[in-house]
Amino acid sequence: MDIPHRKRIGLALSGGISRGPAHIGVLNVLAQQGIPIDRVAGVSAGSIIGAVFCAGVPLEMMNEAAMKIGWRRMARLVWPRRGFLSFRKLERFLIDLIGDVEFHQLKIPFAVVVTDLLSGEPVVLRDGRVATAVHASCAVPGFVEPVERDGRLLGDGGVSCNLPGKQVRAQGADYVIGVDLMQPHLRRRMGPFRFGAMAFEMLIQRSGGGLESVDCLIQPALAGFNSLAFGRAAYLIERGESAARQQQDTILAALNKPPTFRLPPLSPAPDTPVPTV
Repeated sequence: MDIPHRKRIGLALSGGISRGPAHIGVLNVLAQQGIPIDRVAGVSAGSIIGAVFCAGVPLEMMNEAAMKIGWRRMARLVWPRRGFLSFRKLERFLIDLIGDVEFHQLKIPFAVVVTDLLSGEPVVLRDGRVATAVHASCAVPGFVEPVERDGRLLGDGGVSCNLPGKQVRAQGADYVIGVDLMQPHLRRRMGPFRFGAMAFEMLIQRSGGGLESVDCLIQPALAGFNSLAFGRAAYLIERGESAARQQQDTILAALNKPPTFRLPPLSPAPDTPVPTV
C-alpha cells in the first residue's frame, strides 16, 4: 500500500537488447538506499527486468538469472514469413521465473509499452498475460515475429517509445526515475556508415520523447557496447550500479530522505574493457 504524504516513485526502464542487466544494477543501488518503487513501466529489455522485479523476485535471484540469459534461451530460427526469429522461448523463460501471471497478480503496478506495427502508435499493456506482453515489447520488427493481440500486430516498444516516462507517470507516479541504456556512439571502423548507425541509435533513444519526461535520468556508461552480445551481465550490472550511485543523492534529496550507509556493489567490477562494434 502507498504510504500517505510520501511521493509515489515511478521507474521507467528503457530498451537496450543485451544491455538489460544494467537495469538490475540500478535496482541494486535503489534498494541499498531504501528508495521504494511504487510504479514501473518497461520497454523491450526493460520490460523483462520490470516484469521480474514487479513479480517480487528477490534482487539476489535477479542478479543470478541475468548470468544465464542469452540468445539460446530467448530465440529460435523460424521460416521468415514475419521475422527470422521467434521469441516464444523468451516467453517460456520468463514464465519459469515468475509464473504464467497476469498484470493484476503482480506485487507492484506494471505497464509494458509495445508498438502497433501497422499504425506506429505506442500501446500500453496493463492487463492479460505478462509474459506475452513482454514478448511483444521485445519483438524487433523485421527480425523477430510480432505478437498478435486484439486484432493488432505488436512489436518492439522502442520503435515508438524507448523510455516510458510518460507512461509510468500516467500510472500515478509523482517522481519518475528513468534509466536510459541507449547512448549513441560514433564507430570509427564503419566508414561513412558510422553516421547512419549513430543516427539510428539517436532515433531509438529519443523515440516517444522519454528523455524529457522523467524527473531524474540515469544513464549507465554503455556508449559503444555491442547491444547484441550477451554474456557480459556482471559488467552491465556494475555499470548500472555506478550510474545509479551518481544520482542517488539527487533522488534522496528530491524525496527528502537522508542517505543510508553506502553498501558495496552486489557484483564486482570486472577489469575487462567494454566490448564495441
